[in-house]
Amino acid sequence: MDALDILKKDWNKKENQNFPKLSYNDIYKMILKKSSSIVKWIFIISLLEFSFWTIISFGIKDTEDMIRIKETGAGTALNVLMVLSYAILFYFFYLFYTNYKKISTTDNAKILMENILKTRRTVRLYVLFNLVFIVISTITVLIIEFQQDQVLISKINIATANGEVFLLYTKIILGTCAILAITIGLLLGFYYLIYGILLKRLNSNYNELKKIDL
Repeated sequence: MDALDILKKDWNKKENQNFPKLSYNDIYKMILKKSSSIVKWIFIISLLEFSFWTIISFGIKDTEDMIRIKETGAGTALNVLMVLSYAILFYFFYLFYTNYKKISTTDNAKILMENILKTRRTVRLYVLFNLVFIVISTITVLIIEFQQDQVLISKINIATANGEVFLLYTKIILGTCAILAITIGLLLGFYYLIYGILLKRLNSNYNELKKIDL
């Protein structure tokens, strides 16, 4: 039980004369402060996550697989997708920051509740975008690899000659789907642990605002 819960429990209890009597504004200010702190952390964590993946991308750009991908049209397609994703991510960062500023300066419970709802929607769209981007990028690279990767084309030709082309396609597609499923599963776990906990606390603040705004 945090300080706000303790104070709410004793809020305006007539029998507790030694405990400071809290007004509506006192409770509201505490919820505002907590909400502002949560949204600030959402903004900070999103930036840290972006920095982490940027470092990873620079770390793997000179690996053998990435060099081979760059030699095909997949490299160009990935660059286009990367630029597009950066533009969208920076827009999300802007939304997170503006949500933080709006919540920090809100002086009305109803508006604060609306801003909390907007923040929740923004975080969910942010998570959805990241997952969809991974799927689209993977499918794009796979399609181009089938068409332009000479190593893969050679394997397909050999498999075709041996009557095993269907088996080869199946292995590649199932292997890609398995890796994609593991990646998405890990990301969902991360998002649930980090953003899920923060959104749960934000939702709790929203419910408390509904109570005091009645």
